[in-house]
Amino acid sequence: METDRLGPPYTAETLTLTPDDEGDVIATLVKRPAKTTKTTKAAGASTKAVLHIHGFSDYFFQKEFAEWWTNKGYDFYALDLRKYGRSLLPHQTPAYVTDLQTYYEEIDQAWERIVDRDGHTEVVVTAHSTGGLTMPLWAHDRRPEQLVGMVLNSPWFDLQGSTLMRVFGTPVIKQLGARRPKFHIRRHVSGVYARSLHRDHEGEWDFELDLKPLTSFPVYAGWLKAIRDGHARLHAVLDVPVPVLVLSSDQSHWTVHMTERAHNADLVLDVQQIRRWATAVGSDVTYKAIVGARHDVVLSLPEVRGCAYDVINRWLTAWVS
Repeated sequence: METDRLGPPYTAETLTLTPDDEGDVIATLVKRPAKTTKTTKAAGASTKAVLHIHGFSDYFFQKEFAEWWTNKGYDFYALDLRKYGRSLLPHQTPAYVTDLQTYYEEIDQAWERIVDRDGHTEVVVTAHSTGGLTMPLWAHDRRPEQLVGMVLNSPWFDLQGSTLMRVFGTPVIKQLGARRPKFHIRRHVSGVYARSLHRDHEGEWDFELDLKPLTSFPVYAGWLKAIRDGHARLHAVLDVPVPVLVLSSDQSHWTVHMTERAHNADLVLDVQQIRRWATAVGSDVTYKAIVGARHDVVLSLPEVRGCAYDVINRWLTAWVS
C-alpha cells in the first residue's frame, strides 16, 4: 500500500488478478479513512465503509464524494477496475472484457480486504454508469452479509435509442461480439460531456485526460455484447437483498455543442430507461430524479449536487443508518 496519486490521506494498493489473453492483469483499491473526532478516536476504527465502482472510460477521482462519506464516519474505498485508470497497463486494451462477471474477481478481492482484513461490518456500495450495472449483478450473485445498502448513480440499465434499434440491434451485437470480439464499433464522441467537467475546459473538476479521455475509449463488439448480456439479466429482474437508491438527472440531452443545457442534463444515457428499469434491481428501490443533474450526478453544478447529497443523506438515514 502506498500514497495514492490524489495525495494523502488517500492510499492505493494493487490487487493481482488472473492473467488473461493480453497478459498480466491488476486492479487498484484506493482508500480514504473516515474523518476522526474525539468521539470516534475513543470508539476505535470505523466499522462502516463504502465501496465505489466507476463507469466506462472512467476512474476514481471524485474526492468531494469520498470526503462526504468520510465526514459521516465511513471509511471510503474506490476500485479502479482492470484496464481502467490506475489499473490500465501498457499492453492492455482499455476497458475491454467480454463478460461483466470477469470483474467479480477484483470486487471479491476488494470485499475481502474491506470486510475480513479491515473489519468492516456495514458496507454501502456506490456505483456509476456501467459500474451501476455490474454491481447489482455482483450483489445478486454474491449476497454478502455485510452489504447494507447500494447507491446507483445514473446506472446503465439499457441501450440508448429507439425500441426498434434495441430489439433488432441486440442480436447483431451478440453475434458480432461472439465471432469478432475485438471488432471496433465506430462511433462519434463529441467530447462535450468530458469538457463540461474538466477544469481546463468548461468544468471545475481535475482529472487525468489519459485516464478519462475527452472523447472516451474505443468500444469493441465483445465488450458491448457483455453489456447487453448484463442488461438481459437485469431486465429478467434481480434480487439485490438490501435497500437501493437510484439517482439520475431529470432529463437527457443529445448534443455536439457546448451550451448551458449541456451542464444540466445527462449527455450520455437515456434517463427514461434508468427510470423504467430501476425497480428491476430488487424489491426495495427508491428512485430520484435530480433536476439539472449531469450524467455523473455528484459532478453536477454545485447547487444541483448539493440536492443530490441531501437525497442520499435522507435515504441513508431512513434505510441504512
